Amino acid sequence: MRVYLVIIDETEEALLALRFASRRAAKTEGGLHLLALVPPQEFSAFGGVQATIEEEARTRAETLVTAAAGSLLSESGKMPVISVKVGEGVKVVREYLSEHPEVSALVLGAAKEGGPGPLVSHFTGALAGSLPCPVFVVPGSLSHDDIERLS
Repeated sequence: MRVYLVIIDETEEALLALRFASRRAAKTEGGLHLLALVPPQEFSAFGGVQATIEEEARTRAETLVTAAAGSLLSESGKMPVISVKVGEGVKVVREYLSEHPEVSALVLGAAKEGGPGPLVSHFTGALAGSLPCPVFVVPGSLSHDDIERLS
């Protein structure tokens, strides 16, 4: 079974990547893993404040990934694997891939304008050849019709 890992955040390109991966999973009778990243918070001298900020960020990420999973469940009838991890994005994704050898492809969305983002830059850069799976980069300029046609 093909398993597609999608990194979920609040951007439009993440939603396009999710749409592409969910269509591919449906057509290949595969599955989805959704990973929301919570960036580490800067050190604060007031531990209680820092803990509150970290908890709010984690809650926001959990809400986002749970909403995406619910939408997928209603569309396809399959529940994706949901994970929320705290840490630096590239490191967390690499660790996730090493812990989950069942992942067949990493699906990332690239912004419609500006740079591609740190995850796309890293995973399509010099170290791309060392990944345990292929990387799909979904351009942010694609329409929903384009996604339907290409997936």
